[in-house]
Amino acid sequence: MDYVNFIIAIAGGYLLGAIPFGLVLTKLAGLGDIREIGSGNIGATNVLRTGRKDLALLTLIGDAGKGGLAVLLARYAFGEQAALLAGVAAFAGHVWPIWLGFKGGKGVATYIGTLLALNWMVCLLFCATWLIVAVLRRYSSLAALSAAAAAPVFAYIWSGVALSAACAILSLILYYRHKDNILRLLDGTETKIGGAKAANGET
Repeated sequence: MDYVNFIIAIAGGYLLGAIPFGLVLTKLAGLGDIREIGSGNIGATNVLRTGRKDLALLTLIGDAGKGGLAVLLARYAFGEQAALLAGVAAFAGHVWPIWLGFKGGKGVATYIGTLLALNWMVCLLFCATWLIVAVLRRYSSLAALSAAAAAPVFAYIWSGVALSAACAILSLILYYRHKDNILRLLDGTETKIGGAKAANGET
């Protein structure tokens, strides 16, 4: 039955998404617990604060790749509907990983990897929106929030209701994880890209 396939896709996607690459890589490199430095986030932005650009890049690839892999595996095994569910589940796994007490990353990289596997054009538009806002306003968090707000619209135009709905769910979660950034943007205390204590838009 389809619902069994959907449950498998959701569970598999979540478990893939819950792999904390930033934490694993920094511990393997002897840098300790990434949650105890900087913003305490497990994403690539905080890993970069260790001074290890290579680990930050690997974290970015891993966090994006696990979302894409969840989608591709579910699509191959169960079809497009299962792929959508697996993508959302992978994103949720990154944000709320069971292994870390449901305290994970902010989801930008996993959002991108998931979108790339679901619809490369929507992913391209997401990234373009991020880049334009980042260049013009120099706030990584604002760039991520802007891209997330636009993603459901892009998805509806380029794919349809199903992907648009999935993007809406991902974007709502991303907004929730960026609530502190939103407050800092509103009161003018958010650090711009290149600032000494940037904590914006982490993955």
